[in-house]
Amino acid sequence: MSGLKRTTEKNLMVFSGRAHPELADEVARILDQALVPTSAYEFANGEIYVRYEESVRGCDAFVIQSHTTPINEWIMEHLIMVDALKRASAKRITVVMPFWGYSRQDKKHRGREPISARLMADLFKTAGADRIITVDLHADQLQGFFDGPVDHLMALPILTDYIKDKYGDQELAVVSPDAGRIKVAERWAARLGGVPLAFIHKTRRTDVANEVVANRVVGDVKGRMCVLTDDMIDTGGTIVKAAEALMADGAAGVIIAATHAILSDPAVDRLKNCCATEVVITNTLPVAPEKQFDKLTTLSIAPLVARAIREVFEDGSVTSMFDGHA
Repeated sequence: MSGLKRTTEKNLMVFSGRAHPELADEVARILDQALVPTSAYEFANGEIYVRYEESVRGCDAFVIQSHTTPINEWIMEHLIMVDALKRASAKRITVVMPFWGYSRQDKKHRGREPISARLMADLFKTAGADRIITVDLHADQLQGFFDGPVDHLMALPILTDYIKDKYGDQELAVVSPDAGRIKVAERWAARLGGVPLAFIHKTRRTDVANEVVANRVVGDVKGRMCVLTDDMIDTGGTIVKAAEALMADGAAGVIIAATHAILSDPAVDRLKNCCATEVVITNTLPVAPEKQFDKLTTLSIAPLVARAIREVFEDGSVTSMFDGHA
C-alpha cells in the first residue's frame, strides 16, 4: 500500500534556464523548493546541451526561462529543457515564460510575413509542454495560439499598488501610449480609484521598426501626474516621445510604468535623459548592472509567479489571484 502512495503522490520540481537565474532563485525560495541541479553548456559550434542531475520521473515540472537577449539562444535552451523533461518521463511540464518571445509578431500586417508568436507556441507544444504560465502578453489572443492551458498573469496589481503608495496624494491620470492598449489603461484607471484616462494618438512607420512619426494627446492631462503605461519598453522611442507630448500638453509630471524592460540600445540613454520623474518596471527580464539608472525602480514578479505555480500544482484557480480583475 505504501508503494502505491509513493507512485501517486504529486512531486513539484522547479527548473531554471540560464537567462535570468535570479528570478528563478527567488521563485524557488518563495515555494520553499531547491532548483533542480542542471548541467547546461554550449558545444564548440554553439549547440546547447542540457542534462538534469537527478531523476525527474513522474514529477510536476515548472521550467522557468526569461526570453531575453540573446533571445534566440535562450528560447532554444528553453525548448531543449522541455524536451529533456519529456524524454525523462516528467508527468506534466509547465513552461514558465515571464516574457513570451516574439509576442509582437502576433498577426500579419502585410503579405508574406510570419506569425512568429504562433510558431513559438507550436514549438513548445512539440517539445512537450502541457501548459504555459506567462505575464502581461502583448496581445490577449496569444493565449489561443497554444494548444493547452495558458495562465496569463498580470503585473497590474504590483505596479498599481506601488504607484498608489508613492503618488496617491497627487491628481493622477492614466495614459495609454496608443489607442490599441486603451482597455489595459482602463483597468489601470479603475485600480487607481477611477482616475481620468487619456491616450496618445500616434502614427507608426511600417517600413522601419521601432519608429514613431507623430504623437498627439487625446484627453485632458493638464496639471495631472500622468501614469504612462505599456506592456514593454524596447528601444524607448515610443514611450519617451509620449512623455514629451504629455508634458507639452500641460501635464504636471510623468511616471513611466511597464512590465517588460527589454531596454535595447539606446533605451537607457533615452529614459535616463527624458522628462519622466520615474521609470517603474518588473523583473520579468533581467536588467544588467550597466543598464541601471537613478530613476529606474524594479519591482519583483517572483511572488506572483510562485503563487501561480502553487495554484497550478495544487489544481487551484489562477484566475482567483486577480480578484475579478483578470
